Amino acid sequence: METVIIDALDRQIMHGLGLDGRVSFARLAEVIGVSDQTVARRYRRLRGQRLIRVVGLCDHRRTGGSSWWVRLQCAPGSAPEIGRALARRPDTVWVQLMSGGAEILCGVRTAVPDPRSSLLLDKLPRSSRITAVSAHSMLHLFAGGSLGDGAALIEGLDEHRVKELRRPPAPPVAEEPFELAEPDLALLALLGRDARIPNAELAADVGWSESALRRRMDHLRAAGVLYFDLEVDVNLLGLRSQAWLWLKVHPADLDAVGTELARHQEVPFAAATTGSSNLTAIVCCRSPEALYTYLTTRIGSLSGVQSIESAPVTITLKQGGAVMPAARFEAPRPH
Repeated sequence: METVIIDALDRQIMHGLGLDGRVSFARLAEVIGVSDQTVARRYRRLRGQRLIRVVGLCDHRRTGGSSWWVRLQCAPGSAPEIGRALARRPDTVWVQLMSGGAEILCGVRTAVPDPRSSLLLDKLPRSSRITAVSAHSMLHLFAGGSLGDGAALIEGLDEHRVKELRRPPAPPVAEEPFELAEPDLALLALLGRDARIPNAELAADVGWSESALRRRMDHLRAAGVLYFDLEVDVNLLGLRSQAWLWLKVHPADLDAVGTELARHQEVPFAAATTGSSNLTAIVCCRSPEALYTYLTTRIGSLSGVQSIESAPVTITLKQGGAVMPAARFEAPRPH
């Protein structure tokens, strides 16, 4: 694969978009101290090479939806084909090959209440090459998703510039689900592909006036229903060792351990789940040695952790609902 190099300005732009995915190029340029034409040109290059993408997502916790992680153990050599088939499905939002290609992690999320989500396993491919399946429902989010700023792994802007761009936190999750209308679902579908689509184009596709679109989008963001995330190839950031962690934590310590994980810069996502392990997280490090150090020192020192399973990520086939470029199907070269 072609080697891509990013510089400090690229990182600043990426960091800014992670803080506010809909920030205007003019505002971002003002904060960074360059021209808006420079910001737009740099963004188009990064986006055109499929190195970054800003997406608009629905916080399913606020709308009565659900989020599941499904782990599939596969016969040797069969995981890539099965993973690609899962990545092509519209109901999957995240597909990764793990453990050297012997396992698949698949994320499935619904924005609205759907009784069919309980029949998730019935939708999986029927294949003798799938040797074991386990499903884990997300119960509580500690890090990532709507709680993150989309820039947890990027170091680009100083603290002052971060404060200039970071939006205020969303309100607490209400007991009653926020009701989404059909046009809202259409809007979310468009933003899920590209959150930088201009307002005029979004309004035309949804069937609203541009002013009505702005008001509705502002309302969805203020309610915490709509949030923006920056998808980035973490290898671009020098983070070449990713692993999913499946922790079994004593129930009395679960909230404290999850809260502590959310403070770790290496952890962009952590959540309490159902299943034999009750806490899952993804950790991103620069090397296997750095991952080893993280596991033995940061995780090893946490009180209440009874056991831990780690599964290294081999290839990301789908991220946030978008199928990755074909080149990403290739296994990374050793370093």
